Order: sequence, then C-alpha cells, then structure tokens
Amino acid sequence: MEIKNYKRILVPVDGSEATESVVAQAISLARAYHAQLDLLNVIQVAQFSDGLVSSMSLSQDQTQTLVTTTTDQLNDLRQAALDAGVSDVDIHIRFGNPKQVIAHDFIEDHHNDLVVIGSTGLSAVERWIVGSVTSYVMKNAAADVVVVKK
Repeated sequence: MEIKNYKRILVPVDGSEATESVVAQAISLARAYHAQLDLLNVIQVAQFSDGLVSSMSLSQDQTQTLVTTTTDQLNDLRQAALDAGVSDVDIHIRFGNPKQVIAHDFIEDHHNDLVVIGSTGLSAVERWIVGSVTSYVMKNAAADVVVVKK
C-alpha cells in the first residue's frame, strides 16, 4: 500500500467549539506533509423555519458585516497556522450549502487531496433536521477525509 503525500488540505471551519482542535490537527498534518492549507467558511444562505427551507435574505450591510467578521476570524486562524510553521495558508468564504461546497465545489476548484473536518458543529436535533455535513463529506468527497472528534 502506497502512503499518500498530501499537497492541499481543506479545513472547513464553522466557528463551533470544535474549530480549535480541527485547525490544530490540520496544522500538524500540513507541517508533516509540507502541504498548503485552505481555511474555508461556508455561509449557508438557506435556513429551516417551521420545518420548511426558506431563503435567508440579508441586506447589503448585514452581508458585509458577516463577511468582515468571518474574514477576521479566518485571518486569526491563518496567522495561528503561519506562527506554527505552515508556510502556505489561504482563507476562503463561500456562500451556499456547506455539504455541496465542501464535498464538491471547493475541492473541484482547488484540487484538495485531504479534508480535515470536525465531527459535528450541530446539535443532535439540528443533525436530524439538516443532516450531518461531516457524514455527507465523508461519503461524497473526492478527497480523503480526516474527522477530528472533540
């Protein structure tokens, strides 16, 4: 069996309590493989309301505030990775369904060969309603997936 040499590691983060341990694991892997890190936050533009999916409408100011806040948080994570010795770290924000963006769109665009993702950022009820992003990514991503448990 051939051991892979990962070059591009995707790290989807959602700001949950698992983020710190997921990023720490990704940093360790990036250092071990001398790989590039892509830190990604997917802003979901649909939400559940009374059991139905509805589009969330944000004003231009709200969207700008959300993007600015998310960018600041991603830049903090980027700096932590750089300080830990990872030489190539990029940050990304995408709008859409996290399952689709992480498992398909982003990997296609950036040719990631490894995804490091947290076991969950949702409560049990939220997982039941919307499904686990992690489970979907594990089953459908074209890249290998490492799941970090909290």
